[in-house]
Order: sequence, then structure tokens, then C-alpha cells
Amino acid sequence: MDWSQNWLSPVVRDSEVTRAARRKSSHKKVAFPLAQDESPSASTATPARALLRHTPGSLIKQSFTPRSALKNPDVSAILGTGSRPPRFVNTPRPKGSFSMNLDDSDWTNSLYPSPHSVLGDASFTDEMNMSAVMLKEEDPGEAASVSLFPEFLHSYLRHSSSAVFDLLEDYETICQDKVNTLQKLVLRSSSSQQKSSKTASITWLLQQEMVTWRLITSLYRDRIQTAMEDGLMMDITAPSESEKAIMEQFFQRDSMVRQSQLVVDWLESIAKDDIGDFSDNIEYYAKSVYWENTLHTLKLRRDQSSAGFSRPLVTELDPDAPIRQKRPLADLDREDDARLLRFLFTLIRAGMTDDAQRLCKRCGQAWRAATLEGWKLYHDPNINGGGAELQPVEGNPQRCVWKVCCWRMAEEEQFNRYERAIYAVLSGNLRQLLPVCETWEDTVWAYFRVLVDSLLEQELRSSGMSHEDLEELPREYLEASWTMEKVFEELQATESKRVLEATKEHYHIIQKFVILGDLDGLLEEFSDWLGRSPPLPAHLLRFMTHLVLFYRSLGMQLKEEVCVDVLKAYISLLVKEKQVELIAFYVSNLPADIAVTQYARFLEEVIETEQRKRCLEFASQAGLDVAAVTKTVVEAIRDRDSEEFSHHDLTPALDTGTSAEDHQKIDVIDWLVFDPAQRAEALKQSNAIMRKFLASKKHEAAKLVFAKVPEDSIREIYRQWEEQGMNTAAPPEEENAIREHLCIRAYLEAHEAFNEWFRHMNSPPIQPTMPAQAKFTEKVAFEMKEKEYKLEYENWKGRLDALTEEVKERIYNVLLFVDGGWMVDVRDDAEEDSERSIQMALLRRLCLPMMTFLLLTVLQRTERHQESLHLADIIASDQHRLYEVFSKDELQKFLQKMRESSLLLLDKGLDPLGYELQS
Repeated sequence: MDWSQNWLSPVVRDSEVTRAARRKSSHKKVAFPLAQDESPSASTATPARALLRHTPGSLIKQSFTPRSALKNPDVSAILGTGSRPPRFVNTPRPKGSFSMNLDDSDWTNSLYPSPHSVLGDASFTDEMNMSAVMLKEEDPGEAASVSLFPEFLHSYLRHSSSAVFDLLEDYETICQDKVNTLQKLVLRSSSSQQKSSKTASITWLLQQEMVTWRLITSLYRDRIQTAMEDGLMMDITAPSESEKAIMEQFFQRDSMVRQSQLVVDWLESIAKDDIGDFSDNIEYYAKSVYWENTLHTLKLRRDQSSAGFSRPLVTELDPDAPIRQKRPLADLDREDDARLLRFLFTLIRAGMTDDAQRLCKRCGQAWRAATLEGWKLYHDPNINGGGAELQPVEGNPQRCVWKVCCWRMAEEEQFNRYERAIYAVLSGNLRQLLPVCETWEDTVWAYFRVLVDSLLEQELRSSGMSHEDLEELPREYLEASWTMEKVFEELQATESKRVLEATKEHYHIIQKFVILGDLDGLLEEFSDWLGRSPPLPAHLLRFMTHLVLFYRSLGMQLKEEVCVDVLKAYISLLVKEKQVELIAFYVSNLPADIAVTQYARFLEEVIETEQRKRCLEFASQAGLDVAAVTKTVVEAIRDRDSEEFSHHDLTPALDTGTSAEDHQKIDVIDWLVFDPAQRAEALKQSNAIMRKFLASKKHEAAKLVFAKVPEDSIREIYRQWEEQGMNTAAPPEEENAIREHLCIRAYLEAHEAFNEWFRHMNSPPIQPTMPAQAKFTEKVAFEMKEKEYKLEYENWKGRLDALTEEVKERIYNVLLFVDGGWMVDVRDDAEEDSERSIQMALLRRLCLPMMTFLLLTVLQRTERHQESLHLADIIASDQHRLYEVFSKDELQKFLQKMRESSLLLLDKGLDPLGYELQS
């Protein structure tokens, strides 16, 4: 491919170019910029060139540059580090921007680097490799943009102690970089692929977000500075010696007009980003003679016989000739003119009037460049004799005459629609400007441009500086009462379906409310969007969240419930996207009680131990109440169990299996053991879980919960009390929790001891039997087995006796638990917890009778009937009052057991209580 002819410099044509060559050139494709609000659903095409980053331009161009005459307070802490920038200054154009001298011969090389240099760039190669990897993803756009979530948070944290507007500019830069990446992905993927469509859609959303951050930065920098200067503002009584001075005072005084101009600058910066391939467009006009085809034809007619020329053309080549003579130009010249006028309008739409003038000069239409010059306000710096040397006079002293002429030209139907639009822009003729405004941005720009122009003219008229020629303009222009609200009302009444549809786009709605400064209206929209289905795009939700945080940082009065809903929606998104490291920060921006509940809800689904530790570290770094969060997690999982406490059946050693839900409750205790300071809470929560398990006869599950609590927990709690150096007793709730923990341990030990005794009791050694008619060898073998059996039996019996003593001790530890009994609090001054009190009382009625019957089983199976009768004394004792926990049926069963033991004692020749009979 010949790069030099097809991509780099424009073809410079002289006056001798042949008609055939001109016709071939005229059919080349021209790349005009796409509409800004053209959504990817309508077209997946993305501009071939990555957008250049531009900051918003000045409020007004060049001579429309009022500077503050007052000494302003130091607002660097809010507006930015270092010295405060002037409010109205032209933004320097970045290197490589479109504002360059079109007369320079090598201007295309500065705009577009050589393809060979690009291909040789190492970073370019890295980007190509990255793009190739991304294209393998199911959704390349989503894969490439997912890094925006951590990048925005890191940016927020990085700028937390610096100027808030540095943060917004960083947001814009982050979005710009991601847009560049996504555009490369779109270019590398097939346009027919669904992947490309999704990526283009995300690209469009991020472009809209980028320019919205730009708008917010521009408007709120001015609004905050204005609010700070309100107390210092004084009436400016400088003499009104010129239109420019009046304009500067007007802009300094009227914030609505000033911010309207900021909106115009913002919309022009967007158009500048989307200006397209400048070289492709300028190629047709790189000549010094205009209407060269008409000139060539007229020369031929003059030099040759006119018999062969039947088509009428203009006979003069001054700019007014086609209108005055009512004759056409040559076809190719008409095409060139139409193309040139459209591109001139594109440049003016992008705020590049100087570039449009240079283009006119380059194309041999210096007269047209002069018509674009007359808008500048007149100012003579020498009128007050400010210095010994004369200063150059600025602006157009006959601006009023010029403006009336522009208005009339805009109304002239014989002109091209773009030529009429150009002069409509310069004269404030909205009716002639709107027909060429195809997008939402174009239309809003037209309204705000006319708003500023109209109000400025009214100010000049009221000051007496306006010329009587302006009276020829329509009264609806001169007396229009424009406001920002009226602009958007007019926009809703537009006849353009495309613009009307664009007004419903999320970002355009946000931009509207930002421009109006209507935060209540904006948050109402947010609330409405959150309630709709399908859910909002992820990146829009991220934008909404960071916008809310920005407004909070400025101390704006916001609807708190909507802000909370936005943050909660974004947190849910982060949970879904598994952005674990980011969740805690955004949760910390919720009200304290909601934050605890929200983060606990997230932690409920975290299972891995290491992941749990990391999540708690993130919570601590974000300033969350970790203790309250972990407590809430445990209680939430505990409350999932809807089962009520139920009475045991009295079948001994029966244990209910552990379900998956039970394991979840067991593992939840891990949240409370990471921090030693939470050991008391760990005891309380584990006790609550074990109470439920014991009531359901899930003893193995209760043991697993007990094992989760570190063995040194009680010692650690006492150590913490000592460190506090308090002379008073420990908190009653903690003392009661420790006692309950010990009660449960005693019960579990007793239950485990009984199970071990029961297993041993039911696995005695098997006594050998001698076969009938045994031979000598068999008898010898039997005798040896008999000896082994006796030895094993003795060992078994000894082990049984030991286990019996142990199980007796363990069960008596439960039945006769010190200081008031098992599951009875030692401190009654604790905060009332009715549910816990009910559960503990019920556990006494459930577990103590069962322990009693287990002990009876042990004693009766080991023929310790006298001891079993002694148990009746303990149950009936008024000291322990254990009989109170027995139901009527249980007491009857207990007495039946006592009767059985007495009968067995009688069979042994003893009295019913097990004593020897007296003769």
C-alpha cells in the first residue's frame, strides 16, 4: 500500500488539474465525524482514531476572555494544589491537537505519525498483544473494562487528601485511556461479531462518562469558586468604555451566563474530540484558487468559440456573483463549496473558528475568512490614555452592522444550509441553526450558544453601547428571556425524533441535571432507575456511586435514602463481580448501622478461612466496626434456623445427624476467633448455637462448635479484664457466658463418657465353647482360649468399672453443677435476654432428666442398684430441686426404674433400699 498517497499528506492541486482528474478526486470518501449521541445499537462503527484528551476550553474565545478584577481568597484546598488558576483563561492545547497553522506544509505529519514509526513502537506491540488476548474473551469489552472498578477506588484514595477536582480530572483520564483500549479492540474484531457490538456499546458508555466528568469538573469548579467569592464580591463600577469591558463585567457578575458559556465550551470540546480525520477532509481544499473549474471553463469560452457551450454559468467570480446573477457555478465547484461549508461548520461547532479562517485562506476564500472575524467585541485600550505607547485596537467597531448582515445571510434561502447555519451561529439565529443540528449535543450547543449571545446583546443594549442597526433584528431575539430551564423545555418539544430519543439516555439526563444544578431532580432519577428492570449497566452504577461521593465531599445537601440505595446497588454489583478488595470501602460510606448489616450480608457467603481474614482486614482498613460486623454475621446465620426447641425422646445415646446447614453454623464461629478481643463474643455466640444443637440432640454438631472456640478463651477474657485494671467485677454478661460455656462442656463430657461406656459395655469378650466330642488337641486349644478369655474379661471388667466411675462423675457434674445448678446464671444483674433465659430453662428440662436416665441405665446395667436408689434422694433433694425439671411422665418412669432396682435388691436378699435384712 502506498502510504504517502493514501494516508499522509493532502494532494495539492494547481489550477491546471484536468477535469478528469478533478472528477476522480471528487469521488473519494470523506470521513465526517459521527454524531456524538449516536448509540452503538444504531451503529457499531467506531471512529478509526482514538479520541484525543482535551480539557474544556475557556468560557469565551480570545477577546471574550474577562479576567477577575478582584483579589480572590485562597481556595487551593478545594480547587487544586498550588496557585488558583484564573476562571476565564484559554486552555493550552495539548501537543498534537488540531489547532495548528494550516499554512505549514508539514501539518499532516504532526497530526498523524508515520505508520512505520507506529509499527516499530514497543508499546504499540504490547497493546496489540493485549488486544489479541482480550479478543479471546466471551465479552472483550467487559473483560477490558473490568479494571475500572479498582482503578476508580485507587484514584479516590490517592486523592483523598488533595483537591477534589484533581480527582475528577483523574476520573476523566482513566475513562479516556479505557476508551482508547476499547476502540482498538473494536477495530481488531470483525464488525459482524456480536462481541464487537457489545464492546462498542461499552465504549460509547465510557465516552459519555468521560465527557460527563469533564462537564462536572468545569461547572462545579466555577460554582464553588463563586460561592467562596460571594462574601467578597462588590459592585464593579469601572467605566463602560467598550463592549469588551461591559462583557467582562457581565460575565463576572452573572453566574448563569458564565456557566452557560462553560456548557458551550464543554460541548465544543466534545466535538473537537470527534472531529474525525482532518487530513481526509482538507484534501479537497488544498488549493490557492477557489472555483477553479468555473474559472477554467470561463477561460475556455473566452479563448474559443462559444458555440459549443450551451450551459449558463456565472460570468463574474466575485463572492456575490452566483446570487446577484442568479447563475450557477461549475458542478465540481458547487460540490467543493458544499463540502467546504459543511466542514467549516464542523470546525465552528468544535469551537475552532481560527482554524476555520485559516482553512478559508488556504482554499483561496480569504473573503469568507473575513466574514468569520466580525463577531469580536470592540475595545480600544488607548481611550483612557493608559500609557505612552499606543496599544492595538481590538474587535470590530461595526459589529452591529456585521451581525445584522449575518442574520440576513442566515435567512437567505438561496444559500447552502451549512452556510446559513454558519452565519446563524454568528448572529444567534436559532431557527436557521437547528436544522443542521442532528444530535443531542449539537442541539444543546445551539440553544446555549444563542442563549449567551442573546443575553450578552441585551446587556450591551441596556448599557447604551449597542448600535441602532441592531433594531433591525427580530424582537423575539432581542427581547428573549432565556434560562437554562427553558433550554431543556424547548429540547423536550423538539421535532427531531433522534434528539428526542437521546434526551432519554441516562447520561444525557445526568448532564441535564448537572447543568441545571438540580441535585434533588438528579437523585429522583437515580431512585427511579434503581427500581426499574433490567438492572443498570455496571459502569453507569459505578459512575453514579462516585458522583454521589463527589457531592458528599463538597458538603452538598442530598437525599440520604437515595444515596444509600445507590451505594447498596453498587456494593451488590461488586459482590456479584467478586471485587472483594473494593467492597469494604464503599460499605464504609453507608450509615453505621446499615454498613454493618450490608458487610455482614456479604461475609455470610465467604467460606475460605484465608479469604475471611482478608475481608476482615479490608473492613478494618475501611474503618468499619469489625466486632459488630462479625457478630451480625453469626447472628444472621443462627437466625436461619426456624426450628423450635423440642422435647427429647428418652432413647439413650441417640444422636441426630449433622446437616449442611449445621456445618455452616459451625463454621461461622471462625469469624469471632480471628481477633482475641472478641473471645467473649465468641463464647456468647457459640453458646447460643450449641443450645439449639443440644435441644435437637445434635451432640456431634455441638462438639464441633465447642472445638471451634480456642482452649485459652476463658484465660484470654480474664487477661483482658486484668489489663483494663478495673477494680469492679467483670461484666455480668461475660461471666454468665463463661459459666454457660462450662455447663455445656460438662454436659458434652458426660454425654461422651456415656457413649464410650455404652460402646464398651456392648462389646464384651466372647466366651469360647468346647465343641462336642472334642479331641485332645481341641481340648488343649479350648483351655488356652479359656485362659485368654478370662484375662480379657478381667481387663474388660476393669475397664468397665473405670468407665462406670467416670461416667458417674461426669453425669453428677451436670446434675450437681456448682453455684445454683446446671444452666443457671451466676449473675442476675446482666442485661435481660428473654430468649436466652427461656432456652436455658428449657434445656434444663430437656437435658437433666435425660442425664438422670442415662445414669440409671449405667447403674442398673452394672448392677449398682443401691446407688441407683440413692439417685432418688438427689432428685428429691430440696437443695438441688431437680424434681422441678421432670415432667409427670418422666417422674413416673423414674419411679418405675426405682421399683425395678428395689425388686432386684429383694431378689438378692436385701431390703428394698439395698441394706441387709435385720434378723
